[in-house]
Amino acid sequence: MIETYQREITGVLNRLWQTQTSILRQAAEWMADAIAAGGLVHVYGSGHSVLPVMDIFPRYGSYAGFHPMMDSRLMWFSVLDAGGVHELLWLERKEGYAKIFLETQDLVPGDVLLVFSHGGINAAGIDVALEAKARGLKTVAVTSLDNARQKTATHSSGKKLADACDLVIDNCVPAEDALVPVEGVAGKVGAGSTVAVITIGMALVSEVAAQLRRRGVTPQPFVSPNVKEVGPENNAQVFAEYRRRRAQHAARARGVAS
Repeated sequence: MIETYQREITGVLNRLWQTQTSILRQAAEWMADAIAAGGLVHVYGSGHSVLPVMDIFPRYGSYAGFHPMMDSRLMWFSVLDAGGVHELLWLERKEGYAKIFLETQDLVPGDVLLVFSHGGINAAGIDVALEAKARGLKTVAVTSLDNARQKTATHSSGKKLADACDLVIDNCVPAEDALVPVEGVAGKVGAGSTVAVITIGMALVSEVAAQLRRRGVTPQPFVSPNVKEVGPENNAQVFAEYRRRRAQHAARARGVAS
């Protein structure tokens, strides 16, 4: 089964590069425009789609300009106990909650929202995308278009995430997500979406850095302490730059609100 998963996930990534590269580049251009102008790229996901949000920033190889919007109520901290999956699944399907969450977030026209959801039909991601668009942000979805084609919208707007965003990156993973059939087992095993979306996230981080350099902006990435050519003060400087950007951005948001 190891070889089967290797073959299937390689197929997913090959489809991704063959069909989504130009869309990834367009998304990166929007993001570089926002960061170069002093704005932010807000990154959102719920459930297992929190994983690419956490991976984009902060981590080695990434840099200030990305703002992970993580809600502890839309992550799980156990399976069946308090903070578990049952509560999360109920809340991410509850319309209106995500808009309340966004009341504490500084979203400014010209920013970009990047929202991850494999299924693309739960209320949380759609609410965030619709509210961000209403506030003048460009919106980018990372979702399964195979799932979008098969599923009926459940949101009161009649939209799926792919309908709610300005630009859609297909993660190229089948709707069921799992990739590997095992004889005698009902349903496949071995999910593919996490590998795909982490790959998409890192491709965007890389392309945005290149786009920023073309705009005369030099991003300062977090660097592993194993890299001897970069001094120990580097990562503290990245955190300082992130704090500076967030403070500056909050001031801009207050100006927009007033």
